[in-house]
Amino acid sequence: MSHFAKRIVASGLFRGTIIAVIVFAGVLAGVETDAALVAKYSTLLHTLDAAVLVIFIAEIALKLVAHGRRPLDYFRDGWNVFDFSIVALCLLPVGGPFAAVLRLVRALRLLRLITALPRLQLLVGALLKSLSAMGYVSLLLGLVFYIYAVVGVHLFGTHDPKHFGALPVALLSLFQMITLDDWAKVFADVKGASPSLATLYFVSFILLGTMIMLNLFIGVITNSMAEMHAEMAQTESAGTPQPTLLQIAKIEEQLRQLRLSLTPPPHSQNLQPRDSSSGDPVPVPIAECFPTPTPKATPHPTT
Repeated sequence: MSHFAKRIVASGLFRGTIIAVIVFAGVLAGVETDAALVAKYSTLLHTLDAAVLVIFIAEIALKLVAHGRRPLDYFRDGWNVFDFSIVALCLLPVGGPFAAVLRLVRALRLLRLITALPRLQLLVGALLKSLSAMGYVSLLLGLVFYIYAVVGVHLFGTHDPKHFGALPVALLSLFQMITLDDWAKVFADVKGASPSLATLYFVSFILLGTMIMLNLFIGVITNSMAEMHAEMAQTESAGTPQPTLLQIAKIEEQLRQLRLSLTPPPHSQNLQPRDSSSGDPVPVPIAECFPTPTPKATPHPTT
């Protein structure tokens, strides 16, 4: 039974069907946002939603059966726990205090595409793996924000209190500048205090915050994706024997067959005479191995 379930789960048709059902569940979640459609096709939408939920439950049941006598191994994979949690939340009662949670979970069912598509799972895994390195980049960006905010309050606070009158306002103005959202208007308001200082201040912050920090974030994510690719390649190669090992095993088998073919049979070794005192083989003269034939007697002529 477990082998049959494992074959079904590993088939491409099964994975394609689950992906199609997940996409269809996402479309249903979008249709249910239209109150007019829900009121008109309420019965049909609830029936389709129940069918999607039954398919998801059947999928989890097949994966549990595929693990044989150890069904709890299904929960060792974090993505399986994620799928199980979403399906379990969908089983909450429709009415009452769980109605809003159920509508939210129906929208979150589309996230199951992450577990169904390995490449998408690789991307999300790389993002999660890069969170630790992103923390240090964010800390560096926060230091840059704080230093520029303090400098901006001292340089432009009296001339433009709207954007640099206090530290929180200056931080918000810097965030507007780093997103390049109408930063020229902020620059026009503060350049009256000192055009050269304002130009140096704005250009340096935009270059440092937008270009360098953005590249750092991209570099961290790219490095994490490369590490995830290496881990996946190592996992895939660990399950298959290496070609060199197969060649070595074949050569060893050929040598063993050759050694057996060169070894004389046991009965031929017992025919060789041995010394009674030492037990060592006694060499046999070549003449004894090849005896000379006796000449035939020639008949005497009769007289």
